[in-house]
Amino acid sequence: MNMLRSEKIESTETEVVDSNLAAVTEVEAGIRDFVRNDIAYLRRPASQGVTEPAVDATAEATVNNVNSLIQRVAGTSLSEIENLITELESLRDLLHAEGQRVQREISGYAQLSQAAMKSTRMISDNVSQWKRAAENLRNG
Repeated sequence: MNMLRSEKIESTETEVVDSNLAAVTEVEAGIRDFVRNDIAYLRRPASQGVTEPAVDATAEATVNNVNSLIQRVAGTSLSEIENLITELESLRDLLHAEGQRVQREISGYAQLSQAAMKSTRMISDNVSQWKRAAENLRNG
């Protein structure tokens, strides 16, 4: 059963890594395309008569594409961070509850220890009194 669980975890981790690599590759390709399109008008001769709105429309579409890619990659990272924060908060709550439990246990131990000391003192005092009474009977 442990082998199956660890294999599932490993396959899940592998799938996450593969999807992250695919997303990163996609973002890099989008950035390359954006840069190529963004500076392409600088390489063209001015005599071609490329209109400015066409370049702007292409650039805007590329920017939107890159933005959506970045949002998808960031969305995965953000969801992982939110999951981690949730786990850390639950761990903090658990540690807080355990700290309170330990304090209660220590308090109970201290009370029990004081009660044992009082009982021991009372027994010791009673035994001392019995010894004195026995000595008085012998001597008297």
